[in-house]
Amino acid sequence: MVQEIRAAGGEAVANTDSVSSWQGANAIVQCALDRFGRIDAVINNAGNLRDRMFFKMNEEEWRAVIDVHLHGTFFVSRAAAPYFKDQQSGAYVHMTSTSGLIGNFGQANYAAAKLGIAALSKSIALDMARFNVRSNCIAPFAWSRMTSSIPSETPEEQARVAKLQKMEAGKVAPMAVFLASEAAREVNAQIFAVRANEIMLMSQPRPVRSVHASEGWTPESIAEIAIPAMRNSFHPLERSPDVINWDPI
Repeated sequence: MVQEIRAAGGEAVANTDSVSSWQGANAIVQCALDRFGRIDAVINNAGNLRDRMFFKMNEEEWRAVIDVHLHGTFFVSRAAAPYFKDQQSGAYVHMTSTSGLIGNFGQANYAAAKLGIAALSKSIALDMARFNVRSNCIAPFAWSRMTSSIPSETPEEQARVAKLQKMEAGKVAPMAVFLASEAAREVNAQIFAVRANEIMLMSQPRPVRSVHASEGWTPESIAEIAIPAMRNSFHPLERSPDVINWDPI
């Protein structure tokens, strides 16, 4: 990647420290400061997969994914925060996933990490807005080194992989560049999805129905009154492919 950037006329430096440790994340940020003199944006793009059905997942598979995705996003973002605060500017771009925002089979670790990243991004946006620092998320649909490890044994898995292979990672880059730039100075605390030539603005949790009882609730009255009143507003149990079910554009 560094060679490609340099060949295109840009400047880049490689770093092999791990985002999954406080020390590694600080070393990554310091490396950028040493090379470029300042830091204007952080794109949290490190990732891994350890897909397994929840009832088969072990501790190592859980921790490996949480450490890289969720802890890594926090550690690198936190390492850059003092510099963004001092210079009164900066942008965070985090990679979330519809596996967390909507749901998917066999990805309890990944889904938990990615939904956690969306919540972390909102907290960063709230805490850092006073310093003119923004924080946004992208849910990318793309075939990459990480997604190449997705199982492809069953016909359904093979169809999923075939669809992913049609989506280039390079299609996500323009959104990341935009969100990192001053052109996005009025865009904060948003979640976008990018799939081939399509950009989606994702919804965020808000109340959809409210019921009240003047004297409070009992388990029985909840079952008899509250749940029937709200049932039509329940979210169905769906996976990401069930919701975003049209072909890539």
